[in-house]
Formats: sequence, C-alpha cells, structure tokens
Amino acid sequence: MTSVFTSERFEDHLTGTHPENPIRISVLLDMLRRKHEASHFLSEIPTPVSEEFVLKVHEADYLKELKRTCRDGGGRLDPDTVASPESYSTALLAAGAACNAVDRVISGEAANALCLIRPPGHHAVSEHAMGFCLLNNVAIAARYAQAQFDLSRIMIIDWDVHHGNGTQDIFFEDETVMFCSIHRHPFYPGTGTESETGTGRGLGTTLNVPLPFGTPRETYFERFRGMVERAVSKSKPELVLISAGFDAHVDDPVGSLGLETEDFQELTKIVTAMAATECDGRVVSLLEGGYQPQALAESVAVHLDGLIAASAQ
Repeated sequence: MTSVFTSERFEDHLTGTHPENPIRISVLLDMLRRKHEASHFLSEIPTPVSEEFVLKVHEADYLKELKRTCRDGGGRLDPDTVASPESYSTALLAAGAACNAVDRVISGEAANALCLIRPPGHHAVSEHAMGFCLLNNVAIAARYAQAQFDLSRIMIIDWDVHHGNGTQDIFFEDETVMFCSIHRHPFYPGTGTESETGTGRGLGTTLNVPLPFGTPRETYFERFRGMVERAVSKSKPELVLISAGFDAHVDDPVGSLGLETEDFQELTKIVTAMAATECDGRVVSLLEGGYQPQALAESVAVHLDGLIAASAQ
C-alpha cells in the first residue's frame, strides 16, 4: 500500500501572489479526493516534527530568527522567500510528514509513501532560508531515518528543475547520504555542475546531471537512467528519498525542461524499479516545486499512480 501524507494546514503558509502559494496544495487535495474513489492508497494525517530532528540539519540561530519573523507577523527572508505568521508551524508539519512517511515505510506498514507538503525544502541550507524553502524537508527525513532506524546508506534523488543546492550543501561531506540531482543549468541557483562531487569523506557521494534548456526528452531520460545506475553502483541504499519537483513540466512558468505529464510516471518507474532491487522498494517522495496548478495536479497524479503500481508488486 502507498501512504499519502497531506493536510489542508499546508495552506496556512501564506505567500500572497508568490508562485509558491496555497493553491498548489488545494489543487492536489482536489485531485486526491477525485482519485481516492478509483485508486488504492492510504490517506494519512501528518504530525509536526520535533525540533530535535530539525536541529540535526539547521542551526539554532536560524530557527530562532525564523520563529521571530513569524511571531512578528512575517516578511521576506530573502528576495525570493516569504514567511507569514503560521509559516514556522507549517514548515514543522511539512518536515513531520516526511518523518511520518519514513516511519511507515521502514516499519513495513506502507510499501512506499508520498508527502504532498509545502513549503518546499531543497534550497534551504543549514543557516538560512532560500528559494521558497524554509526547512530542508528531505534532509530532515534523512537525518531522522539515520537517528531512528540506524540507516547508514540513504539515497536522495532530486528531479526538480532547479538544483537542490541546500540538500547538496548539507551532505557534501557525508559518505552516508548519496545525493543525485538532474536539473536545468545554467539556471537558478547556479550550482550543480558535474565537478561538484563532494569533499572529504563525502567525496564521490554527490552526483549532478546539469542539462541545458531545450534538451530533448529522450536525452533527459538517458541521462536520468545513467545517473540512477551510477548512484546505485556507489551506494547500495537502504532507503530512497525523492525530492519530487514537477517544474520541469513543459507548461511550468518558473522552470521547465520540456517534460510532459506522463514523463513523471516514467521517472517514478525508474526509481521504484531500482528501489525494488536494492532496498525492498522503500521509497519516500516529497513534493518540491511545480507552479502551474493543472500541470502540477496531473503530474502528481501520475507519480502517485507509479508509486501505487510499485507497491502492488
């Protein structure tokens, strides 16, 4: 069974006319309500993460600053990132959903899981917010899995159109987490070249596949499959986490790498097939970007279809 963690409370992170806004969750909740009649998945209610686990990723001074900003009514944390009064509690819930999903999948109660959450996380670094992101949800989930289940080999696959600079930075010197990203380049945030491969004990555990705008879809999939194969050869994962951004969609107004809706099901198949071989299918997927509401809902729907199909095997 596939567990899906989401909540109307993710609409409480208010951003005005910002592209990362509550409509992103509302269209996904509508999609789930329609889909639940015909699909087999378990709807789950998330709970907030303890700050104990947030502090394994983020600096205490940053959390104090973020809480103070929210308590004072919100405001801009950087030119791209907005906070409102409920943003910190919403971010704790988003990271909590990711940790709840890890619990379900590692315990065997679910074959895999999908977290439809906001604010997104993969640009957030240890010491500050960045690029629409407040807390790095996927990094917190990885640290949670290590602390609670003593995992030593975790793989993060990031297919958002933007490079997951925050996640890379957090694990750049860490040999226990394999970070792989396929993304548009040159593009925001400017990182993610092939030469960025980790350092120290983490050398070789960062794998970037930068692609220029206009890359043919066939080439995209060839490079994606190659990335996954190379990553598996370096790290036999016990758990796979996906930073699932849908802004590589052809209709996305913020990014786009020309992918069609059905391509996200194929990406899901590639990852779940690898996970079935390497780690008993343990996959937890977390929503990152995707800013055209209809394209987002349709792409997430086929991604969920792929997870459900994998859970039934």
